Amino acid sequence: MTATIGELDAVVRREHSDPHAVLGAHAADGGVVVRAYRPGAARVAVRVAGDAGSVLAKMVHPGGVFEALIPGAVPPLGYRLEVDYGPGGTVTIDDPYAFVPTLGELDLHLIGEGRHEEVYERLGSHVRTHQGTRGTAFAVWAPSARAVSVVGDFNFWDGRIHAMRSLGATGIWELFLPGVEPGARYKYELLTADRELSLKADPYAQETELPPKTASVVFEPGYQWSRDDADWITRRQASMPLSQPVSIYEVHLGSWRLNTLQGNRPLTYLELADELCAYVNDMGFTHVELLPVMAHPFSGSWGYQVTGYFAPTPRYGSPDELRKFVDRMHENGIGVILDWVPAHFPRDAWALARFDGTALYEHADPRRGEHPDWGTLVFNYGRHEVRNFLISNALFWLHEYHADGIRVDAVASMLYLDYSRKAGEWVPNQYGGREDLDAIAFLKELNEVLYGREPGIISAAEESTAWPGVSRPTYLGGLGFGFKWNMGWMHDTLEYFEQDPVYRRYHHHELTFSLLYAFTENFILPLSHDEVVHGKGSLYSKMAGDRWQKLANLRAMYAYMWAHPGKKLLFMGCEFAQEDEWSAERSLDWHLLERHEHAGIQSLVRDLNHVYREEPALYEIDSDPAGFWWLEPNDADSNVMAFVRASRGVERVLVFVTNLAPVPRESYRIGLPRSGRWREALNTDSAHYGGANIGNFGGIQAEPIPWHGQQFSAEVRLPPLAGVWLVPDAG
Repeated sequence: MTATIGELDAVVRREHSDPHAVLGAHAADGGVVVRAYRPGAARVAVRVAGDAGSVLAKMVHPGGVFEALIPGAVPPLGYRLEVDYGPGGTVTIDDPYAFVPTLGELDLHLIGEGRHEEVYERLGSHVRTHQGTRGTAFAVWAPSARAVSVVGDFNFWDGRIHAMRSLGATGIWELFLPGVEPGARYKYELLTADRELSLKADPYAQETELPPKTASVVFEPGYQWSRDDADWITRRQASMPLSQPVSIYEVHLGSWRLNTLQGNRPLTYLELADELCAYVNDMGFTHVELLPVMAHPFSGSWGYQVTGYFAPTPRYGSPDELRKFVDRMHENGIGVILDWVPAHFPRDAWALARFDGTALYEHADPRRGEHPDWGTLVFNYGRHEVRNFLISNALFWLHEYHADGIRVDAVASMLYLDYSRKAGEWVPNQYGGREDLDAIAFLKELNEVLYGREPGIISAAEESTAWPGVSRPTYLGGLGFGFKWNMGWMHDTLEYFEQDPVYRRYHHHELTFSLLYAFTENFILPLSHDEVVHGKGSLYSKMAGDRWQKLANLRAMYAYMWAHPGKKLLFMGCEFAQEDEWSAERSLDWHLLERHEHAGIQSLVRDLNHVYREEPALYEIDSDPAGFWWLEPNDADSNVMAFVRASRGVERVLVFVTNLAPVPRESYRIGLPRSGRWREALNTDSAHYGGANIGNFGGIQAEPIPWHGQQFSAEVRLPPLAGVWLVPDAG
């Protein structure tokens, strides 16, 4: 095959969409011609496999294109290139242009359809043996680019050397580089439609450099999961989180605890595997939820401005060390939920923004493509390849890192086209409405795929509006999430406990209101990081009253939260009454545990978790009104509230009663659903928790006196600013 001067010019200018058609080995009159583009080389020779000598190539283009005819040879030809750079030395290499594409037709079809659920195994960088040669396959989606090259440590970041080939209408560019091993740093150099060169990190990279550096890193997973993890996954796949206890400890890995022996640095994934795992296990939480661990350049975003969706942040260790962390959690019976951010991404020029010189991952129209609150860009959910990128990413973390679920951030901002936008700043949908139909379709598809591929996982939505059916199946018109954060409960509860008790009678139904809608969704009750930052203060500081009242209020609020229908989520530090607002730049104030009242609240949360996990009445039918009924919802003047929680078939019952006034209530009669003796399963005024030990000497005796709609009742001594859990005494 003879190459024209125009084709050679295009290769040298890096504007040839298929450099393999010119470079490499090709049939020619009299044998096989081998061409190589090696700018800066003084001499290039072709060494044919099995031959003792080599064939000297001649320069056929002054830009550095060399050509050699191998007489009598027939393709396919096995050969290597000897490249002499003069004073720079001579290297012998396998020719990257001697290899067929690493993506097949089925891959390309599925990617184009947006249906390749394991696209992360095809795009990005992957170490493999291809045509008998070990190296790394690179592939990237950049449909509007005029040309794309791989640059990195292996070619001195010279974009001329390793130009990629376009695989047609899919917009994918591909190249196999022999000899490139794990740990090599790289990026893509793109020639955009307006002939500008830009350096971009790999959207599908599975490892990245430590910020502020921004290169992608070739990664080859090598972690061997334990048998305990396999057993955990098997049990999870057969489980139904809706009918199981779920108590989540939300964690920011970088500020949970610091290594004081080494300059107060954050703990590594391996250190956290030991320390955090032991702590969560002791505290009785069923899951940890990690603020985003995906690679992000700006630590002040806490991980919510992601640039490397398929790579864990290297701040705490390697990808396989994060796998070890998850494995250790599973060995100890603790699930791992990951915060996931498909609502927006940052504008960093080296990342996803205008990736190929056009609005590729985002909308071109700023009224849809820019987020006014965070200064970020919004994904174009109507584009097949973008949906595929995000859905495969969620699957990636569940499948490759064995995560047990995702919490989807900022869902409300995805659902509404006018979210945080004024009139004229947003574009209505095709029906003139404010709903983002593309985002709705994406969320439905996401949940259908996740639950179809990874049974037993948790998919939870942070959704703050009254959008109906967030946690209802898609076949019933819902979005398909397993759970929805109950933001209304959180706001009303905190507002109530901020009130001085003298005014609480006027706010009483802020606590009861949540039961009007408690069973319309599968709720998680969140006291998350969002409630203890940005000048909001800590949960402790929000509580009304002096120090004694603040601590008592906090204890009572936790007892109410754990008794209320819905799964539980508590941010780190709240379990021991962190006094200061959370900061990602420092550790939690663990020294507070030297004080009895803080250690007492930690003990309370520990006991709440353990009793919660042992009592089916508190979790088995969380989202069914049959598992709840009021005893006393209306005693606003006394600041008293009482209700019953029940398990399936009312086999187990628990009575919760709380006195949220700063004075005790002596001989307060409450209705009871059963006769016999009732045991105090928990009393937040226990001296063990920092209280005054006002209680009922361990239990009460039901009397055949109808009260609160029940056949039985008893007089109860209610401590001030406290919650009491009562259960039938099995003994």
